[in-house]
Amino acid sequence: MKYTIVKKTLLAPNIYRLEVSAPEIARRAKAGQFVVLRVADTGERIPLTITAADTIAETITLIFQDIGKTTVMLAALNEADVIKDILGPLGHPTEMQNYGTVVAIAGGVGAAELLPVVTAFKAAGSKVITIIGARNKDLLILEPELTAVSDKLIDITDDGSSGQKGFVSNVLMDLIAKQLHIDMVYAIGPIPMMQAVSGITKTAQIKTIVSLNPIMLDGTGMCGVCRVSIAGETKFACVDGPEFDAHAVNWVELMSRLSLYKKEEKISLDAHRAECKCQNNDASNQGEITQ
Repeated sequence: MKYTIVKKTLLAPNIYRLEVSAPEIARRAKAGQFVVLRVADTGERIPLTITAADTIAETITLIFQDIGKTTVMLAALNEADVIKDILGPLGHPTEMQNYGTVVAIAGGVGAAELLPVVTAFKAAGSKVITIIGARNKDLLILEPELTAVSDKLIDITDDGSSGQKGFVSNVLMDLIAKQLHIDMVYAIGPIPMMQAVSGITKTAQIKTIVSLNPIMLDGTGMCGVCRVSIAGETKFACVDGPEFDAHAVNWVELMSRLSLYKKEEKISLDAHRAECKCQNNDASNQGEITQ
């Protein structure tokens, strides 16, 4: 199976959208599921949420930010290039029903992961208020798409360059303070944001689901790398999740596990960038010699 990049789009600085030929995955993918991919033979495996699946074009859409070695390598690929391998769809799909009023929250590139879930919530009959946040207006993504499937969209930025100034958790607190009836909150994004949302909704006694993205390896539950503690029990995000009851997550442990390899990740990324620079310089020098 060849996973060919059909279309590549730059959505925001360092945030890319890839439409990839993957017929089998496209036919089976549901909201909330993800894939695990490798860019090259010797590369690491990383999970990416399936933002969309087109059964007619037989493609899946992946949106990511190039912040580590593998995502930098992925961002360097162009249309017609092939991704080494993609495994999926993985994880439990989001449980869909008419929940009543749902507040769906995303931080940063989490908006890409939120889109299929909000779409499914709306299709199931729920009223959806969507809150998306980013550091600044340039990093806000998918506003038109989320507006189309939400009853109301609220955007917020750290610097106030778009929408309200502040954090998504501030908006949630405002909605609760105004006594808006909320049946469920769904959150996805950076761990500190999801933890803050969880704390707010636990006090307000609002059911809250979060989609977790811990370190993963094989995506089948065999390696145990993606283990998380839920209500004191060990669960594996790749097969038991990625969605869990926010109020049962051990956030301190999750944050600690995610930071385990920060040093090694930086070393790997720096080495890759240095190697790429050397290769580019070599190509330039060769060109000068042969002209």
